[in-house]
Amino acid sequence: MDLLSQQIWCWGQDVLRREGNWLLELGFNRAKPPASRKDCSSVYTLELPNHRRVVLRGFGVFFGDDRWGGVFLPRYEFRPKYTDQATLRCPPWSDDDLPTLRRPNASQRHSCVMLTLQLIDWIRGYEVDIADRLGIEYRRRTLAAWDNGKRRVIAAETMASAWRALSIQVAGNFDAFAA
Repeated sequence: MDLLSQQIWCWGQDVLRREGNWLLELGFNRAKPPASRKDCSSVYTLELPNHRRVVLRGFGVFFGDDRWGGVFLPRYEFRPKYTDQATLRCPPWSDDDLPTLRRPNASQRHSCVMLTLQLIDWIRGYEVDIADRLGIEYRRRTLAAWDNGKRRVIAAETMASAWRALSIQVAGNFDAFAA
């Protein structure tokens, strides 16, 4: 999915921001890869209110809530994958470090929907915060480097609303995304 892939790329650029790592300024914890995993980039985790957390990786994003478990969205396909684990045992240096993730069964469906919608709303809020605190021009400059003429580019002005629209689609027909 283009929107998620672009978002993950933007987070990487927010880390490299000339004025300083934006994720660290927001309170994310950075886990640097161990010597045995030098092929990996850092893992960024943000603890959220109400026993929730978001974990950012170049290959996807994990969102956990102690009430419902966890959901992982792979970068290149918007197919929520569910686990009953709300926290990760170790930083996900690769997808091999993630817990067993599956398409939710009937009894897990509600939890997976709730987690997916919470994650989308968090991402939407992140982009609103970028525009408010760093300015929409900052995100435009970020996206200028993303636009290689081959990728679909979601404009800086519409990123937050694109996440909102996706939330409405997911809420209206979750099964289309979890197939």
